[in-house]
Amino acid sequence: MEPDRAVADLELFLADRGDPLLRTAVLLGGSKETGEDLLQAALERLLRHWPAIEGNPEGYLRRTLYHLAADRWRQQSAWRRQLRLLRPGLGAATADPFAEVDQRDSLVRLLRQLPPRQRAAIVARYWEQLSEAEAAQVLGCSVGTVKSATARGVRRMRELSETERGPHEPAAGGPAREHTT
Repeated sequence: MEPDRAVADLELFLADRGDPLLRTAVLLGGSKETGEDLLQAALERLLRHWPAIEGNPEGYLRRTLYHLAADRWRQQSAWRRQLRLLRPGLGAATADPFAEVDQRDSLVRLLRQLPPRQRAAIVARYWEQLSEAEAAQVLGCSVGTVKSATARGVRRMRELSETERGPHEPAAGGPAREHTT
């Protein structure tokens, strides 16, 4: 089928079914703008596969809309998990936002001092919030390796943070621990 003919057929199809499809896309996306973006992306895929589609293309287009919406939900969920770590108490008023920035900066500096495997294990477990099994799969090692690398990394970060602030200074946001020798 020639491209001009495919575009003409698609325009006829949209003139007939465009409004119901846009309503569906808006409901899936949660806003008019997101729905329009979803429908646009689905129409681009539909046009690419237009010659192979036999009969009514609405089923293909609706299925594509659902898949694209599910992809967006997964992406947004991953971003929300990471944002929660960047902004604890998301939406809650904070007493001192500068202290939070200083604390995050301190944590990043401590992480950078760890060996790569320990750093990767801590990031996978606590930043990405993966289970031990998921972290092991992502890192390409055993669950036991993730456990030991995480434990060693956390212990090393504690040691580094104590040497940074001194053994008698209180940890950020907590009481001073007694130092025993």
